[in-house]
Amino acid sequence: MSEMSFDEMLEESLKTIRNGEVVDGTVISVKPDEIILNIGYKSDGVITRNEYTTDSNLDLTTVVSEGDEMEAMVVKVNDSEGQVILSYRRLAQEKGNKRLEEAFENHEVLTAKVVNVLNGGLSVVVDEARVFIPASLVSDSYERDLSKYKDQEIEFVITEFNPRKRRIIGDRKQLIAAKRAAVQEELLSRIKVGDTIEGTVKNVTNFGAFVDLGGIDGLLHISEMSWGRVDNPGKLFKNGDQVKVFIKDINDKKIALSMKFDDANPWNNASDKFAVGNVVKGKVARMTDFGAFIELAPGVDALLHVSQISKDHVDKPSDVLSVGQEVEAKIVEFRESDHKISLSMKALLPDADESEAPAAEAPAEAEAE
Repeated sequence: MSEMSFDEMLEESLKTIRNGEVVDGTVISVKPDEIILNIGYKSDGVITRNEYTTDSNLDLTTVVSEGDEMEAMVVKVNDSEGQVILSYRRLAQEKGNKRLEEAFENHEVLTAKVVNVLNGGLSVVVDEARVFIPASLVSDSYERDLSKYKDQEIEFVITEFNPRKRRIIGDRKQLIAAKRAAVQEELLSRIKVGDTIEGTVKNVTNFGAFVDLGGIDGLLHISEMSWGRVDNPGKLFKNGDQVKVFIKDINDKKIALSMKFDDANPWNNASDKFAVGNVVKGKVARMTDFGAFIELAPGVDALLHVSQISKDHVDKPSDVLSVGQEVEAKIVEFRESDHKISLSMKALLPDADESEAPAAEAPAEAEAE
């Protein structure tokens, strides 16, 4: 390297730099927590780890090498050791703010890694410029625990840009909502009532289960879960279960589902299985004051009227029967159109006169059972 002329040395000695100025330099030394730059000034420039990055554990020797060219911002012209304090991070942050401002004005979708999960939301960094995404704008549904987003790459848009007040707000919710709406429209355009479709149980309630059909939820009501009686949906399903359902109704974006497939209808061929005179076995499903309902098959309940339980007088079915008990009885009435079957245990008792065991007429409330 040739020696500098007297004029060059004089010009160099008279060179001035100011706080806030951006300077170019060449890396002449790197330590894990410090970078030394030759900036063409009478003193070298120093970039500490804190002025390079927000990562307090970063080893600078892994990201910078001797001979690298760098830009940095002057923070202090002359420290106590006669060095120039520089900042790479502040310059990057300034550039990042310009990048965010452009994205804000152009409604651009950005992608960045979540660097911190806070009580009120997420913090992401774009070119050293921080963006805060409030918890209410992270998703289109409430999420109690945001920790799963740590170190994830997420998409968002800038909805508020005010770097002077350190208020740069991102919104992920509207992107998710827009994507979900597009998926819903596509799904609704190709499904129709009667279609069989597979889905994933998303939420189970006491009145039914919500099933994700691939972007839109359908309701599988408790009454449509089985041909048999269902008292507690939670005993049949849990979140994450894969189910096959058919679409019973579509009303705007509300989809009603069913698992009561016709080929599994227990009333198919019921006239043969439950013909008058047949002797059948079943379990007591529930009881009222006027009789007991006997489950002959899932979805097929028959009424055993209190008068047909015994030759002796019975005040209430619960006096002689219990829920879950297995009983044997004769079918004395079958009305397929009403899905109504009447039974008699008395008709099977010795010396019982079947002519005295007519089909008992159930009270009006029993017709709906």
